[in-house]
Amino acid sequence: MEVSNHLFVPGDVQEGEIFVGPSHKTSHQYLYSDSCPPNHCSVVREICMWLDSLTVLSSLSSLFRLLHVRNGNCKYHLGEETFKLAQSYMDKLAKHGHQANKAALYGELCALLLPKAYRWCIEAMKEITPGLPVKVVVDVLRQASKACVVKREFRKAEQLIKHAVFLAREHFGHKHPKYSDTLLDYGFYLLNVDNICQSVAIYQTALDIRQSVFGGKNIHVATAHEDLAYSSYVHQYSSGKFDNALFHAERAIDIITHILPEDHLLLASSKRVKALILEEIAIDCHNKETEERLLQEAHDLHLSSLQLAKKAFGEFNVQTAKHYGNLGRLYQSMRKFKEAEEMHIKAIQIKEQLLGHEDYEVALSVGHLASLYNYDMNQYEDAERLYLRSIAIGKKLFGEGYSGLEYDYRGLIKLYNSVGNYEKVFEYHNVLSNWNRLRDRQFAVADALEDVNTTPQQTQEVVQAFLLAQSLGPTRPCLG
Repeated sequence: MEVSNHLFVPGDVQEGEIFVGPSHKTSHQYLYSDSCPPNHCSVVREICMWLDSLTVLSSLSSLFRLLHVRNGNCKYHLGEETFKLAQSYMDKLAKHGHQANKAALYGELCALLLPKAYRWCIEAMKEITPGLPVKVVVDVLRQASKACVVKREFRKAEQLIKHAVFLAREHFGHKHPKYSDTLLDYGFYLLNVDNICQSVAIYQTALDIRQSVFGGKNIHVATAHEDLAYSSYVHQYSSGKFDNALFHAERAIDIITHILPEDHLLLASSKRVKALILEEIAIDCHNKETEERLLQEAHDLHLSSLQLAKKAFGEFNVQTAKHYGNLGRLYQSMRKFKEAEEMHIKAIQIKEQLLGHEDYEVALSVGHLASLYNYDMNQYEDAERLYLRSIAIGKKLFGEGYSGLEYDYRGLIKLYNSVGNYEKVFEYHNVLSNWNRLRDRQFAVADALEDVNTTPQQTQEVVQAFLLAQSLGPTRPCLG
């Protein structure tokens, strides 16, 4: 019976680390370290080397599991140490003619080293061969898909995650945790290609599976609650109906604080999501006292998230930049406009340096700064320039029907009304009407799970198609 099948059932990643951690240490002393004296006969030495190989293979398996646990526990610095040790074991094994499962190791590395995730996902994909455990194949496909989403390589991401969903459903069944893993990553893909309604449905299915398997107080359940909270928040942003989103955000926080320390990094994103929701509820609140209380609570949550992110990732990181941007929006709601401007500019600068000038994340922050200048600081020329930049990036990445364009178009209509340019007001009213018609036609699929091929390509065909596309260079996103 494999230990790895039972390590993560309780959802307590800290206990998993304690359990796995020491198991590799004894064999580290051997590692083909001349454990048999050189004067022994060759047969004895071969037996010693064979025993050493078994010991190292066992330790390597433990290290894979330890790396997985440390990734899940957000201990990324320790994860890098574990990876280096595992790699040294694999090098030693290779010298003695033994092959280890590099796909699994490289797949974990995708989750560990996000700035280099795409490169390591390519290496992991190269290691997928017939006979590899289906679980490993599914996990590599999932990690590679997420890396493609981050790079905005959506066609590649779609093919990889749909195949992962199909494999997990066929081999593990539709009530298995591994299937729920693939659904969460499918939801992530759908959310990022702007198919928000379907992402909510997929996240709900994943949460239902995890609750039926793990019960209530479990980290896996908490992460599903958080993902559903954020997608629900985005889905209901225009309507202002945030009850469902708030419920799932609070459930995620309750579960995590019940299991993990209050300063754990996993709390950063859950607190961030709750803060975003509270801010929108406060804006729509007609009671001044309640509004101020909700905004202050959101402020405390955002500051806590920012400190956790800076502690884990440092200042120069996309996650940290997101928290600065969130604070910028909150300060605007609190009518602290200079502080808001400072936060937005800081977010833009970090994102541009890390992601380039035409990334989706940059467009978000640029649009938020435009809104600040337009609605609260009367800096209309700056606002117009920023709106047009945000629109150009959004249309280039997602097409004419991208949901985020609505807020930029409405912002420009308000701006041109303010400066008396009614010709432009009329122009952008027409643009907004055309956008609404496009949105009505977009994403006609009624059920994203039905869209997963029932007769897909073979895994090796998917792998080869990905590697071939990689050799030909990046593809342009196709989002309708």
